[in-house]
Amino acid sequence: MNDTVKPPEDCETMADVRVGVDTLDRELMRLIAVRFGYMRAAARIKPERGHVRDEARKAQVIANVRDDARAAGIPERELGEIWDALVEASIAYEMVEWERLRS
Repeated sequence: MNDTVKPPEDCETMADVRVGVDTLDRELMRLIAVRFGYMRAAARIKPERGHVRDEARKAQVIANVRDDARAAGIPERELGEIWDALVEASIAYEMVEWERLRS
């Protein structure tokens, strides 16, 4: 199996595509772990439990993603849905961390 990651435009086989996707998925997970690190920081910084959920901020994050998706020519609605799930998971994680830090 070819373990060299090729740019999408250079892929010639499904093996090339799969190596690229698997590599990118691992990088996305690394970046999501960093994002959750910021959620831990937010839990530490926010003084009140009620500050964990910020609907205006959530809406802005999702709007930013939709704008970026539109500019990139990738599915805007679907990326908005993915980010909605990511933000909800982040809020839940931050809430657990907020409680843990104060118990």
